[in-house]
Amino acid sequence: MPLKPSETRNLSVDELKTRYNALMQELFSLRQQARAGKLEKPDKIRQTKKDIARILTILTEKEIKI
Repeated sequence: MPLKPSETRNLSVDELKTRYNALMQELFSLRQQARAGKLEKPDKIRQTKKDIARILTILTEKEIKI
Protein backbone atom coordinates (compact mmCIF):
# COMPACT_ATOMS: atom_id res chain seq x y z
CA MET A 1 0.00 0.00 0.00
CA PRO A 2 1.56 3.31 -1.05
CA LEU A 3 2.16 6.01 1.49
CA LYS A 4 -0.08 9.04 1.21
CA PRO A 5 1.75 12.37 1.39
CA SER A 6 -0.93 13.88 3.62
CA GLU A 7 -0.51 11.10 6.19
CA THR A 8 3.27 11.13 5.92
CA ARG A 9 3.53 14.89 6.53
CA ASN A 10 1.86 14.44 9.92
CA LEU A 11 4.64 12.14 11.15
CA SER A 12 7.55 13.37 13.23
CA VAL A 13 11.09 13.42 11.87
CA ASP A 14 12.04 10.39 13.98
CA GLU A 15 9.05 8.41 12.68
CA LEU A 16 9.96 9.36 9.11
CA LYS A 17 13.55 8.22 9.60
CA THR A 18 12.33 4.94 11.10
CA ARG A 19 9.99 4.38 8.16
CA TYR A 20 12.80 5.29 5.74
CA ASN A 21 15.10 2.67 7.29
CA ALA A 22 12.38 0.02 7.14
CA LEU A 23 11.70 0.79 3.47
CA MET A 24 15.41 0.63 2.62
CA GLN A 25 15.61 -2.84 4.23
CA GLU A 26 12.50 -3.90 2.33
CA LEU A 27 13.98 -2.64 -0.95
CA PHE A 28 17.17 -4.58 -0.29
CA SER A 29 15.15 -7.72 0.34
CA LEU A 30 13.05 -7.20 -2.78
CA ARG A 31 16.15 -6.74 -4.92
CA GLN A 32 17.62 -9.98 -3.59
CA GLN A 33 14.37 -11.80 -4.34
CA ALA A 34 14.40 -10.37 -7.87
CA ARG A 35 17.94 -11.59 -8.46
CA ALA A 36 17.00 -15.06 -7.23
CA GLY A 37 13.93 -15.08 -9.47
CA LYS A 38 11.53 -15.44 -6.56
CA LEU A 39 9.85 -12.04 -6.68
CA GLU A 40 6.11 -12.41 -7.28
CA LYS A 41 5.27 -8.72 -7.77
CA PRO A 42 8.04 -6.84 -9.62
CA ASP A 43 6.10 -3.57 -9.33
CA LYS A 44 6.65 -3.71 -5.55
CA ILE A 45 10.24 -2.53 -6.12
CA ARG A 46 9.03 0.55 -8.01
CA GLN A 47 6.42 1.35 -5.37
CA THR A 48 8.95 1.02 -2.55
CA LYS A 49 11.36 3.36 -4.35
CA LYS A 50 8.58 5.93 -4.77
CA ASP A 51 7.69 5.68 -1.07
CA ILE A 52 11.35 6.26 -0.17
CA ALA A 53 11.41 9.32 -2.42
CA ARG A 54 8.24 10.68 -0.78
CA ILE A 55 9.76 10.31 2.68
CA LEU A 56 13.01 11.98 1.63
CA THR A 57 11.08 14.86 0.05
CA ILE A 58 9.04 15.42 3.21
CA LEU A 59 12.16 15.21 5.38
CA THR A 60 13.78 17.87 3.19
CA GLU A 61 10.66 20.05 3.44
CA LYS A 62 10.73 19.79 7.23
CA GLU A 63 14.44 20.74 7.32
CA ILE A 64 13.81 23.79 5.14
CA LYS A 65 10.46 24.40 6.90
CA ILE A 66 8.39 24.96 3.80
